[in-house]
Amino acid sequence: MECFERIEALIDTASADAIDTARVLLDRFKGKSETLAQAIDDFLLDLMTLAFVLQTARESFHNPARRLARMRLTRIRLLLAS
Repeated sequence: MECFERIEALIDTASADAIDTARVLLDRFKGKSETLAQAIDDFLLDLMTLAFVLQTARESFHNPARRLARMRLTRIRLLLAS
């Protein structure tokens, strides 16, 4: 899906604007189920954490934070596919 490709790109930038854009892109899926809504909230929280880590933490923490955000996004994809 194009939506997820755009969100993948947002993970690489991880800024306040990226978080807002991801929220808008994912809001249309929130009403499908409570589990999916929770997965979206978890992803957005991890994206916010990533943005914070990029601004404040050492570079060695950047890739693990990105990996976690990508794993959460994969969970959303799997929930939408089921």
